[in-house]
Amino acid sequence: MGTRSDAARDAITVEIGFAVVTGAFVAGLVFTAVAGTASYFELPEVFGRIAAAAAALAFVARVVQVLWRFPRRRPDGEPGTEATTPARPEVPGQPGRPGRTSPDS
Repeated sequence: MGTRSDAARDAITVEIGFAVVTGAFVAGLVFTAVAGTASYFELPEVFGRIAAAAAALAFVARVVQVLWRFPRRRPDGEPGTEATTPARPEVPGQPGRPGRTSPDS
C-alpha cells in the first residue's frame, strides 16, 4: 500500500472520530429507550442486560455503517479522499476566475 498524504490521514482520523461519537450517541439512545421503558413498566432486571446488548449492537452497527461509506480509493486509483467532493461543472457565461469579472460581462 502506498503512502498517504497528511490530508488523507486527517480525513480518516476525522471519519473514525465521527463514527465513534455518533455510535456512542446512538447506543445511548437505544439503551435509554430500552432500559427506560423497562424501568417505567417495572419489568424484570433482565431487560437491563438486553438494553446493554442492544446498545452495544447499535454502536457497532453505526460505526460499521459510517466507515463502510468512507471512500477507500480515489477514482484514479490513488489512495486518498480528494475525490469525495464532486467537481463543479463549468457554467457557461461565468468569469473564469471567481471574484473577478471580465470586461464584457
